[in-house]
Amino acid sequence: MNDDADAPRPTRRIQGFGRRTVLRGAAFGAAAPLLASSAPAAAARTHRASPTGSSSFRWLGTSGWRIDVEGRTVLFDPYITRFKTGLFEGAFNPCTKLRSDPERVRESIGRPEIVLVSHSHWDHIADVPHIAKATGARVVGTETTFHLLVAFGVDPAQISVVKGGEVLDFDGITVEVVSSLHSRNKQHTYFAPGTLHQPPPAAPRTIADLPEGDTLAFQVTAGSGAPSAFLMGASDFSERAVQGLRPDVAMIAVPSSASTSRYVPRLLRALGQPAVVVPVHWDNFEEPLSEPPRRDPAMDLDAFVALVEEESSLSRVVVPDYHTTYGGDMRPEPRRQEHRRP
Repeated sequence: MNDDADAPRPTRRIQGFGRRTVLRGAAFGAAAPLLASSAPAAAARTHRASPTGSSSFRWLGTSGWRIDVEGRTVLFDPYITRFKTGLFEGAFNPCTKLRSDPERVRESIGRPEIVLVSHSHWDHIADVPHIAKATGARVVGTETTFHLLVAFGVDPAQISVVKGGEVLDFDGITVEVVSSLHSRNKQHTYFAPGTLHQPPPAAPRTIADLPEGDTLAFQVTAGSGAPSAFLMGASDFSERAVQGLRPDVAMIAVPSSASTSRYVPRLLRALGQPAVVVPVHWDNFEEPLSEPPRRDPAMDLDAFVALVEEESSLSRVVVPDYHTTYGGDMRPEPRRQEHRRP
């Protein structure tokens, strides 16, 4: 970070760093208040059938996804390089330098034309500058994401700034932008809040240089024959903003604390109890994608799955794997089990 006192400073509000301000809170058990059940979903509720279309989904770990539809690719929160910060070893270092591995990224992303970014923390945006410059893909994100990418050297004309409420048509791929919220730890806070209203004076160098910058969710629908997919980058939400979306598939972030009241029941009801629920952001995102997913010890994935099944008995839960390509109904596709270089 540039410490020149005379340089223009971006407007930002970042709390002090340390274990208590990091996104992850203490691990919670199956009986944690967050997972307390509300009234069970009516068993007689009728779901519409999930269309399959010709779309496919590949989990990129954390909250990231690659969606392929008839030769077109959409990325969401593609964090692929996955470097060490000490977060999972109890020695978190907010001064960890940012980096992106072009070869590793290239093996996973195909030829994206759209990159959706939920917020600007490193585990969501660190690879996006390289992807944008290498592929020319259009990036959709917040004002903060815009300013950070410009500082990284991305062409401003390549970035679409959104706030939530926009419905964008990309030649048949519809992207609904949803105002959302960042998840919180057990102290009801989180790592690096803050917004930017102008580019920083120099390209960010460390993870501490990347404020959250407000959080978005997205619903992506690629034509009438494909499923609608709701994509989250953090485990909180605006109930009014998601009301009525009714996605076929919902990628829902697993919470690390009980700070958000009745998170799962409220979200499932607001989304209309999706046909398929896919838990995300439960993995150790500092381990390489070449290995099987390892759980973040702060996340009780089993309790999350149990609560989804209790609250929405007609929803099918799919726990994703890095090496599986899923069809539009989120069932594994044959003979496409590994990430391959395009």
